[in-house]
Amino acid sequence: MLYNEDMKVAIVYRSMTGHSKKIAKAIAGAFGVEPLNVKENHLIKNVDLLFIVGGIYSGKSLPEMLSFVETLDKTDIKQAVLITSSLLDKNGQDEVRAILESKGIKVAEKEFRCLGNFLVCKMGHPNKKEVADAVEFAKAMEQKT
Repeated sequence: MLYNEDMKVAIVYRSMTGHSKKIAKAIAGAFGVEPLNVKENHLIKNVDLLFIVGGIYSGKSLPEMLSFVETLDKTDIKQAVLITSSLLDKNGQDEVRAILESKGIKVAEKEFRCLGNFLVCKMGHPNKKEVADAVEFAKAMEQKT
């Protein structure tokens, strides 16, 4: 996590294909932090801005991501931001958003979505530009918080 004079930032991800990990690492690099794989059961405490980077598989978030989000407490997170990789850019982390909101955790209205790929469909995604766009989105979200 990153501590500075104004803000504490954390980036978590869960990835089956490596796309979300790639995006999370790029964002983490921009903030000077290590991305945390939710599969490793990290404890998130006293975070101003939590970036949740996850993929959508057959229209759903991975069960490990949903389980992780269930553990979060609204007293520890000022705001969450969703960043999503999916074969269809219309799919978002709706299940994650619903859990967060039901727990009273503020979620940024805007969600960054970029293409992923599966087998031979949409090969080359997320590409360098899409990853760079995700980083720019994350930086802009930090400025709004």
